[in-house]
Amino acid sequence: MPEISDLRDAFTSRFGTHPRLIVRAPGRVNLIGEHTDYNEGFVLPIAIDRATFVAGRARADQTLRVYSENFGEEDSFNLATIERSSTHPWSNYVRGVVKGLLARDLPIVGADLLIESDVPLGAGLSSSASLEVAVGYAMQLLNNVNLLGEELALLAQGAENSFVGMQCGIMDQFMAALGRAGHALLLDCRDLSYQLIPIPPDVRVVVCDSGVRHTLVGSEYNERRAACHEAVRLLKARLPKISALRDVSPEQLQANADLLPPAILPRARHVVTEIRRTLQAAEALEHGELAAFGALMDASHASLRDDYEVSVPEIDALVELAQALPGCYGSRITGGGFGGSTVSLVQVSAVEQFATQLAAGYKARVGREARVLICTPSEGVSRAAAY
Repeated sequence: MPEISDLRDAFTSRFGTHPRLIVRAPGRVNLIGEHTDYNEGFVLPIAIDRATFVAGRARADQTLRVYSENFGEEDSFNLATIERSSTHPWSNYVRGVVKGLLARDLPIVGADLLIESDVPLGAGLSSSASLEVAVGYAMQLLNNVNLLGEELALLAQGAENSFVGMQCGIMDQFMAALGRAGHALLLDCRDLSYQLIPIPPDVRVVVCDSGVRHTLVGSEYNERRAACHEAVRLLKARLPKISALRDVSPEQLQANADLLPPAILPRARHVVTEIRRTLQAAEALEHGELAAFGALMDASHASLRDDYEVSVPEIDALVELAQALPGCYGSRITGGGFGGSTVSLVQVSAVEQFATQLAAGYKARVGREARVLICTPSEGVSRAAAY
C-alpha cells in the first residue's frame, strides 16, 4: 500500500504545493455471481485491501491536471471541452467521471490530482472502478458536493459505460463506494439493495493473479452482454413479463430452450444458473456451511468455462491446482474473464502453504509467475488524509 506521506511528497514535488486531501477507493473481488450484474441479478463481492489513492487540490481555473504514478504520465484537459484521449487511455476514466459530474450541473472547478494504485491492472480486481470512485470522491470533496454512495457508484458506472465504452454492470463501482470491512455484500443489481454477509474468521479469501492480461473494452465482454439481451428478446415470445435474465428460472430456460440459437443458449444458461448459485452461496456462507459454499464456487467456474466461455487455459490450471490443495473449499475465475485472477476460499490454518504451493504449481505447469494476494474484506471509499 502506498504510504500517505509519500503521496503527499510526490504531489508537492509534481505540482509545487501540498494536496488538500488524499482519498482511497478499494478494488474488489467477487466471490460468486459472475456476469450476473448486467442481467439485474445478484452478486457476492468483497472490497479488498488494495486500493487506488488520489491526492488532490482544487484550482481557481477550469483546468484539470492529473498525474499517474503507475504510468509515469501526466494529462491535462479543460472542463469546458472534455473529449476522449487517445494518447493517455488511463485518463479516460478520470475524464469520464469529471464529465459525469458536470452533466449533473454541479459546480465543479479545476484541480490537480495525483494517482497511485496497488490494485493490479487487468487482473479482474476492478482497478478501473477503484480509480473512477476515488476520482469522483476526491472531486466531490474538493468542490463541497454531497453525493450518496449509491449516486457516486452510478456516476462512476455511467462514466465507464458511456465515456470509456465498457458496458460493465454496477457491482464494481458499488463495492468501491460501499464495501464493508469483514463482510461480503449480497447485492441485488436491480434495485441496489444489499445484505451484509459476515466472512467467517477461520477462512481467508485468496486471489491469484494469473499474469494473463485482458482488454475488455471493445472485446468479447460486450458481445456476451449483447447475447444476454438477445436471449431476453427471444424468450419474451413465451415469457412476455420478463425484462432481464434475472426473471428467468433455470427450469423456464430449459422448457423454452428451443427459442434460443445454439450460440445464445449456453450464455443464458450460465446467467440463470449463476444467479441461483449466488443466492444459495450467500445462504451457505451466512450459516457457515463452507463446504457447500466451495462446491458452488467450483460449479460457477465450470459454468463460466463451458457455457459462458470466458476462461483461458492458464486460469483453468490455477483453479484445478487450487481445488486439489489442502484447506481449499472452492476456487473459480473472478472478474470479466479472458485472463485475470482466480479467487479461492481457504482455511486460515492452510493459507500460507496454499499460497506457496499454488504459485509453485502454476510455475511448473504453465511456466508463468503468479502473484498471490491474501485479501481482507475492507471498507469502501474514504478520506485517507486532509491538510
